[in-house]
Amino acid sequence: MTALTRGEFLKLLTCSVSVLAFSNTAWAEDEITKDMILNDPDSPTAGNPKGDITIVDFFDYNCPYCKKSAKNLELLVKDDGKIRLVYKDWPILAPTSIIGARLALAARYQGKYLEVHQALMDIPGYGVSQDQMLDAVRKTSVDQPQLDKDVAAHADDIARTLKRNLHEAQAIGFRGTPGFLIGDFKVNEALTYGGFKQAVSDARARQAEQKTK
Repeated sequence: MTALTRGEFLKLLTCSVSVLAFSNTAWAEDEITKDMILNDPDSPTAGNPKGDITIVDFFDYNCPYCKKSAKNLELLVKDDGKIRLVYKDWPILAPTSIIGARLALAARYQGKYLEVHQALMDIPGYGVSQDQMLDAVRKTSVDQPQLDKDVAAHADDIARTLKRNLHEAQAIGFRGTPGFLIGDFKVNEALTYGGFKQAVSDARARQAEQKTK
C-alpha cells in the first residue's frame, strides 16, 4: 500500500464517515477474522484485560487526528474501567511513521510500549522528524541501549506485525487513520470524548441485544 500524501489524508478526513457494523466472519481473501484482530499476541493492549468491550485503535504517529482522538480515548478507558484497548500501529503517512512504530514496538520487549507510544503521540502535528521521535523516546524511562538492541534483534518480528496490521486495516476497509473497532462497530474518523462514550454505549447495547437472540 502506498502511503497517503498529506493532501489526500486531509481530504479523506473531511469526508463524513458513519459508524458501520461488521461481522464476525473472515474478511476478503486474507481470511482475517475478528478474533485475529482482537487477540493478536503481538498487539499491545491497555485498559481492563477482562473488559466487556474491546476497542481496537489503528493509528499513525504522523496523524494529528489520531493524536487528538488518543487523549479522548485514553481518558474514557480510564473513566469507564471496563474497556480493553488494543493498539495497532499502522504507519502509512510518512517514512518516519515506520520509525516511530518500530521504536514503540521494540520498547514492548522491556515493558515500555505505552510510555513510548504516549511520548510519540504527544509530539504535535504532521511531518514529525526522526530526530523529534528519538528525542521524545530519550526523555522516557526506556533503557535506550537495550531499545537499540531490540530494534535490531526483533526487526523481522516487528516488520511482520506491521504488515499484519496493514492487511487487517485493508480487510476491514479503513481508508486512512484513525480507524477504530468499537465492539461490533467500525469508525473511520476522529472522535471526541462524547463520541467515544456514545459508540461504547451503542456497542454494549448491541452486545446485550445479541445475547437475547
